[in-house]
Amino acid sequence: MAQIDPVLFRELPVILQIIRDETWLESERRHCVVAASDPIVRENVCLVVLRIGAQMRATFLAQIALRPGPAMLDALPFEKDAA
Repeated sequence: MAQIDPVLFRELPVILQIIRDETWLESERRHCVVAASDPIVRENVCLVVLRIGAQMRATFLAQIALRPGPAMLDALPFEKDAA
């Protein structure tokens, strides 16, 4: 089984918030509703993630090192029983 990246589960809510923020900001700029799939919104989201991505990952890795969670287990409990 492939190893689950525990950082990914912590990054996703942050990235979703970035998408919401950039969608709202672009809507404010244009004075109309803008979809999250808008090319300008996508570009801005990518720029933000590229700018803060390494720092975000380092922060979450440090948090996981202090308090490992279930995503760091080798296998789920039911998989061990089945083997």
